[in-house]
Amino acid sequence: MVKKIVVIDDSRTARQQVKATLVEFGYEVIEAVDGRDGLMKITANADAALIICDINMPVMNGLELLARLRLEQPTYHVPVVVLTTEAQPALLQRAKEAGAKGWIVKPFKPHTFLATVRKLVGDG
Repeated sequence: MVKKIVVIDDSRTARQQVKATLVEFGYEVIEAVDGRDGLMKITANADAALIICDINMPVMNGLELLARLRLEQPTYHVPVVVLTTEAQPALLQRAKEAGAKGWIVKPFKPHTFLATVRKLVGDG
């Protein structure tokens, strides 16, 4: 069975890079352009195995999305990885407290990125 991953990032280039890496290794990718769009895509794809989310986005940022996900019963169990240009320890701590299970700084190395994804979706 192909596992779905929801990728939420306001940067089209970042989404394309993540999608290309994931599709190459057999994952189905659902794209969203901001936190609000992501919340709708997550709700519509409750069988997603993983959520990859940027922090700095318009409309609803990644931390706001994490807070909302904790309130949504169908999605509370889906692991979230933050993929961002931010590397501040205080922001990392806030994301962890909000429920993030991983943190990857852009630009990412595909093999490191895939190792994190596989671990969280149970493929490695």
